[in-house]
Amino acid sequence: MILEDMVDKRVVVTAGASGIGKVIATRFAEAGAKVHICDVAVEQLAALRESHPEITTSLADVSAPEDVRRFFEDAAQSLGGLDILVNNAGIAGPDMNTEDIDYDAWSRTLDVNLSGTFLCTQHAIRLLKQGGIGGSIVNISSNVGLMGLQRRAPYVASKWALIGLTRSMSLELGPFGIRVNAICPGDVEGERIDRVIRMEAESRGVSRDQVVAERVEGTALRTFISPHDVAALILFVCSEAGARISGQALAVDGHVEHL
Repeated sequence: MILEDMVDKRVVVTAGASGIGKVIATRFAEAGAKVHICDVAVEQLAALRESHPEITTSLADVSAPEDVRRFFEDAAQSLGGLDILVNNAGIAGPDMNTEDIDYDAWSRTLDVNLSGTFLCTQHAIRLLKQGGIGGSIVNISSNVGLMGLQRRAPYVASKWALIGLTRSMSLELGPFGIRVNAICPGDVEGERIDRVIRMEAESRGVSRDQVVAERVEGTALRTFISPHDVAALILFVCSEAGARISGQALAVDGHVEHL
């Protein structure tokens, strides 16, 4: 039922050329949806077009308003409208104590993670309202948006803010049949978490294996999650099975204690 619900849905995914975003985009496409993505990585966009020619693409930085405008013009032309937006684009930001963080690093993290989501959502809302049949917006937050994490103040601040933005928009857009939810992954297998682990190990002066062991031990299921776990939850909340779910922050993290 969930996969059948995706047939001919028009889906936009930000940062969809690699990692979690690529898995999300390809899972929608495999389920029969029409998908348009953006990314800042030229080579990865080209590789995706070669491996998945059914997915259309734009080169765009979600923190740049003019890039976002062109991206959604491309998406509207390619898809003929919009049913689902997945705001996946995000960066890790610096790994250091708050008093040592450079303002430019702080600003860049919030520009991509928070303002990028805001800009993309503004354009998506207009397209969703034009369609007149509702739709779904999914913001990729993090389980640290439900608790906190030392030495990662810009990233955590942006992910907490995404949950607040999600809840506010769900109230605004509910009367139009547009649902808004936040997905809060834990440690997701892949290059992004590998970079974060390396940064943490270097900053603490410990081994990578120690950091991995500590993170795994902190979950009830004693495991990292996969990008496919994230994609599966997104498809669920965007399907008819999730038709009454809105304004929620849904964790997929193998169970970590939240505040």
